[in-house]
Amino acid sequence: MTAPTPRADRLPAIDLLRGAVMILMAIDHVRVYAGVPPGGPTAGLFFTRWVTHFCAPVFVFLAGTSAFLARPGFADRRALARFLVGRGLLLVVLELTFLRFFWTFTLDYGDYLLGGVIWAIGWSLVALGGLVLLPVPVVTTIGLVIVAGHNLLDPYRAALTAGLANSSVGWLWQILYWGGEIEVGGSGPRLVILYSLIPWIGVMAAGYGFGALLGGDAAARRRWCLGLGGGAIIVFFVLRGFNLYGDPRPWQPDGPLPAALGFLNTTKYPASLQFLLMTLGPALALLPWFERTTGRWVGMITTFGRVPMFYYMLHIPLVHLLALLIAGLRSGLGVDWLFAHHPMEPPPVPDGYQWSLGLLYLVTGVAVALLYPACRWYADLKRRRPSGLRRLL
Repeated sequence: MTAPTPRADRLPAIDLLRGAVMILMAIDHVRVYAGVPPGGPTAGLFFTRWVTHFCAPVFVFLAGTSAFLARPGFADRRALARFLVGRGLLLVVLELTFLRFFWTFTLDYGDYLLGGVIWAIGWSLVALGGLVLLPVPVVTTIGLVIVAGHNLLDPYRAALTAGLANSSVGWLWQILYWGGEIEVGGSGPRLVILYSLIPWIGVMAAGYGFGALLGGDAAARRRWCLGLGGGAIIVFFVLRGFNLYGDPRPWQPDGPLPAALGFLNTTKYPASLQFLLMTLGPALALLPWFERTTGRWVGMITTFGRVPMFYYMLHIPLVHLLALLIAGLRSGLGVDWLFAHHPMEPPPVPDGYQWSLGLLYLVTGVAVALLYPACRWYADLKRRRPSGLRRLL
């Protein structure tokens, strides 16, 4: 069978939005190696982490949207399903092998494997491969029900976790929802689940349904984006402001965070409804503006959005190498720490190692600038020869 060709009329605004969140993602991954905590009581620390919360929801949602937009390039829905399952399984393998090595620069696979965002995207694509055989409204409804309804489990989390902890299906509960450490086969290797799957399967399915709204004229598309995005923002403020539903963590200032920051401090693991409304709402509302935005920088950011997995696979080893270079320039301070179990289980940051926020953002800018030529080359290659492994990455 001839390999299907990608859809020619893809929406540049989708690639621009995806490229923007890829840049934000680099901030967070440089932060890991900078020894900077994931948030904190100061505005600088808090927003350095908070802006990166947009990355996973937007990336997963747009993966579903891209799957819908790619449908004309496949002979039928079964062909699309096979492609999504194949791509998803490849991403899972890459997370557990290639990316696991470059996160740590060690070969100790028996002690530590990571179920990170690429793991979650991979399994969500596998799930979407099954869902695309259903009518689009059904897929959309399933996605929205998962996103809106999974927090109904909040009152029962502790009891479910305790009850399933020593059962034969406890590991499945962790993978699907609760996360944490799993010993594969009972004795290792350890799999540490950062991104549990259920919320992200819902996000991707909802993104697939969103793709069906993008086929009309530009004015209709903008109305849909503004309506859905603005509606999500309003619902977030209502649910969050009154602590009605959708996040097990109340925001009132009973801890170190000021009230304004606590309001935005929603739960990402597993991704709560409020977290997803807070991130996807503004992203959707910005899409009409992205459609009308022009300039040289737009083309550069869009390039990253056209090759997101290629960018992802390059940026982890690059920022890790840059961190080692900086450690070397600082008389070797923290070199051993940089070979620990990043990003989930590193030991305490060595005294005096933590970077300033200025250095963190400077290194992020350097990393993004170094990535651009390679991503531009690969985007051109995919455009000219959209087949084979390039279709999957």
